Amino acid sequence: MPKPSIIAIDGPVAAGKTAVGTLLARHLGYRFVDTGSMYRAITWAALRDKVGPEDEAGLTALAQRVQIEVTPSNGQKGPRLKIDGKDVTEELRTREVERGVALISRFAQVRQAMVARQRTLAQPGRIVMAGRDIGTVVLPDAPLKIFLTASPNERARRRQRDMEELGQSLQLSQVLSDLLQRDKLDTERANSPLRPGDDAHIIDTDHIDLTQVVERILALTKDN
Repeated sequence: MPKPSIIAIDGPVAAGKTAVGTLLARHLGYRFVDTGSMYRAITWAALRDKVGPEDEAGLTALAQRVQIEVTPSNGQKGPRLKIDGKDVTEELRTREVERGVALISRFAQVRQAMVARQRTLAQPGRIVMAGRDIGTVVLPDAPLKIFLTASPNERARRRQRDMEELGQSLQLSQVLSDLLQRDKLDTERANSPLRPGDDAHIIDTDHIDLTQVVERILALTKDN
């Protein structure tokens, strides 16, 4: 049986979506797209243009007009992202962006603009796409849907480690507080709330490493 041409990976912040998606794409020879980076890019642009997180009309106009260029990963190298021609990849993981992205991404018209772009990226197939609503909204017909999860404490430790690698130092308690606030916003928003699709395979990554998660998903590709 042929492997699924589209694999959707969803889950909360720091559940391992990007690491898993990148390695999975490498094994399959697929492209990898982290849709979260697209929302972070809009947040970065809002900060640049001084569009407030409560200005729904301004944020929608911004999401519709800015040029977003995503160079999908081929599994060998992480994807790059440009806003209006500027490579902002390294600027998307600041705490300021991370704290603003959930506020901005909760607006329906902002999400509609992003979903249209994401569906275009997925059209050629042979892609692993990660986010928070890929299997439920962006690509509801994806033949294989994965929902990654982990305990808040484990996810906070991972996020703290990621931030330290970027030269940002925060207490674990603060990282956990930010993470729980993001979870609340993601799961309770009216538009495309974070939840597993009815046909998603749920994988708890608390006590298994990256390679084991990818092996489980690769096994699932053979069953579809």
